[in-house]
Amino acid sequence: MSKELNPSYIIQDTIYIVLGILFSAFAMKSFLVPNHFLDGGVTGISLLGHEVFHWNLGLLLILTNLPFIVLGAYQVSKGFAVKTAIAVVGLAIALQYGEFPTITSDNLLVSIFGGFFLGLGIGLAMRGGCAIDGLEVLALYTLKKTSFTITEVIMAMNIVIFLSAGIHFGLETALYAMLTYYIAMRTIDYVIEGMEAYTGVTIISGKSEEVKEALVLKMGRGITIYKGERGFMKDSYEVSHECDIVFTIITRLEVRKLKTVVHQIDPHAFVFTHTIKETAGGVLKRKVTH
Repeated sequence: MSKELNPSYIIQDTIYIVLGILFSAFAMKSFLVPNHFLDGGVTGISLLGHEVFHWNLGLLLILTNLPFIVLGAYQVSKGFAVKTAIAVVGLAIALQYGEFPTITSDNLLVSIFGGFFLGLGIGLAMRGGCAIDGLEVLALYTLKKTSFTITEVIMAMNIVIFLSAGIHFGLETALYAMLTYYIAMRTIDYVIEGMEAYTGVTIISGKSEEVKEALVLKMGRGITIYKGERGFMKDSYEVSHECDIVFTIITRLEVRKLKTVVHQIDPHAFVFTHTIKETAGGVLKRKVTH
């Protein structure tokens, strides 16, 4: 049975999407809309249209996301498009008929917590396999057609939104919109990647056997070994030594501990890290012990 048809995955995705809808609606109805705040992305376009023309926000969200839903069917999958359509309509219904109290009118609190709850909602929906905000889908399409990166495309689109906000509502509103969007994006990252986002670590050491033993037996990590050569210095280019290059994946909470363990074995070991966006299979981690 495929993952998409597995009942446990269907239930899990449904819970994520429902929570995503509720948190997004809460952010907009309790923080952003009552205080005339804006955001970036497709949500920001809808909020801008609502503020300028006083059109129905739920209907605007459906209309602005509709092209991206169609695009998502071709760029991602039809299942993704169907889930996204359901989530967007669900959000529109929640905004239209849901009763959410206004929490605060303090601009800084509105910007921080409005962005946080909106990012939480969008992130949960993405974990459920859909996109309440379709800007990333357009960026993915543009990436395939041009030389611009997804980040550059999203940034360019948001600059237009924030400039429009500045022209219509003043510079202060545009600045708060930028802060709201930034907080929402950071929250989305944490929701999708988790507090224990994985980090890839590569270790080159003359004491690779001891390093391997420490990582596997003391830290309980799975490791991969690449065969390489050390040396090739400017003053002794002809001199090199075969070595084992050790690669492992840990959580970012363990980075400091791993570096300490390695440098206790070999103070001259070369260690570098990079963020891993997604992992599957293999021996990733056991329970972290400190």
